[in-house]
Amino acid sequence: MATAMQSVALFIPCLVDQLYPEIGLSMAQVLRRAGLQVTYDSRQTCCGQPAFNTGYHAEARRVAEHFIEVFRQAQVIVAPSGSCVAMVRNFFPELFAGHRREAEARALGKRVFEFSEFLVKQAGVTKLGARYPRKAVFHNSCHSLRELHVQAEPLALLREVAELQLLELPGEPVCCGFGGLFSLKFAAIANRMADSRLAQFEALGAEAVISNDPGCLMQMRQEARMKGSTLEILHLAEVLAGTVVRS
Repeated sequence: MATAMQSVALFIPCLVDQLYPEIGLSMAQVLRRAGLQVTYDSRQTCCGQPAFNTGYHAEARRVAEHFIEVFRQAQVIVAPSGSCVAMVRNFFPELFAGHRREAEARALGKRVFEFSEFLVKQAGVTKLGARYPRKAVFHNSCHSLRELHVQAEPLALLREVAELQLLELPGEPVCCGFGGLFSLKFAAIANRMADSRLAQFEALGAEAVISNDPGCLMQMRQEARMKGSTLEILHLAEVLAGTVVRS
């Protein structure tokens, strides 16, 4: 378990850096509230997942080597994306198999954590003083659940949010249709999946959808705009930080 004032290095995924910086700022705010020192190395770029998933392993390895170099001294690395954490923890060993940096890549994977996973399992924190007066559902990302087995942690954090009515759908989890490049290569299918997902949430009476992966947020926000949905779609860090509290 992390000790008070432990230093935590932020890894800010590409979507957060380019589209949703408020998620990264919220994550830093929550970690500081939990008594942790937060550092950010501006040399960081991508984890290499887009190239890896499309079969460009040599190119992915070059990007991943830079990731290793940037974070080689960090004791703990936290990211607001299960997808990027899964890339480092689960797929760096495959990417660097037989490479001179294989051992370093494997060791690094043990020090990188998804945001909710770190708070609950490493820092031992669930109550962060947040308030969010809405009926909301939690949407878990496929990589977070299937690659990292993160399931109970975000729910434990949300159950401690004041005035939040957490709704649950039977048959969870279900994909929103993002799937990285899947949403680009098979846009029609991906959009139907997102539309179906949002319709389920609305039928349940939800006012908001909370997720732990920026890719899912992008997919569902885009579909919500297209269909004129009033659902508020947020990252877990934004809710815990209290940056979206309504009266």
